[in-house]
Amino acid sequence: MLLAIDVGNTNTVLGLYSLDAQTETAEAGSKSAHASPLVAHWRVSTHRTQTADEYGVLFVNLFNLHGLATSQVQHIIISSVVPPVESTLQRVCESYFNIKPIFVEPGIKTGMPVLVDNPAELGADRLVNAVAAFEKYGGPTIVVDFGTATTFDVISARGEYLGGVITPGLGISADALFSRAARLGRVDIKRPDQVIGTNTVSHLQSGLYYGYIGLVDGILRRMIEEMQTADTTTPKIIATGGLAALIAEDSQYLHTRDEMLTLDGLRLLFEKNRPEPAFARPTRRGR
Repeated sequence: MLLAIDVGNTNTVLGLYSLDAQTETAEAGSKSAHASPLVAHWRVSTHRTQTADEYGVLFVNLFNLHGLATSQVQHIIISSVVPPVESTLQRVCESYFNIKPIFVEPGIKTGMPVLVDNPAELGADRLVNAVAAFEKYGGPTIVVDFGTATTFDVISARGEYLGGVITPGLGISADALFSRAARLGRVDIKRPDQVIGTNTVSHLQSGLYYGYIGLVDGILRRMIEEMQTADTTTPKIIATGGLAALIAEDSQYLHTRDEMLTLDGLRLLFEKNRPEPAFARPTRRGR
């Protein structure tokens, strides 16, 4: 099996894929050979100060709860935007899984030209999302990932990464408002019953929710207009990330949601960078 790990600033998402099932599907000539079964997936908090043993115990317990064993994992691939956690996870993989993981970093094979000023600056998760979106949906495509930051990533019809946008996430926007306005208390971020609120809580919820939808749809509208100056094809819009379902409910553009996009992208990148199987050297017979 393959363990895919995506480390974000707020959450870490893990997915366990059955590679044997993928091989069987591919051998059968099925069109769904790209979609190997996701056996299990988990979302946990990212802790920069957590030790390798603390992460290790957490992962082992998650496996046990699903009746799985860490010994079933044969390969691990990791994308991370939190450098302090990377060395910790390296030790977890080596100590608890006895596996050296593959990291999504400069030099990894993606099959996707990255047409930005400095490709090394592109976040690993954004590259993973772009590869998965083009593989699964084709191009041109825009991926909107709702995480700690909300990112917009543009892929051309030829499978080129063209660029994107980064905005503060909805949670960050809410935290900034609550921390700077002394008389405004924290509220649950959710869809209000109506735009015009009748009390402070509903005022805040309406402003956060509809204000953020306005931000997302406004950026997407301008992106689409800019893209169509070169290609009149209407791009597909794919939403992913923890808050995608909430924002997509009233968005004019977010009609396709793919919660497993990043994990699927990690699986695809693993296949492009899969290590060659180790063969035992033949023993020499003595005379």
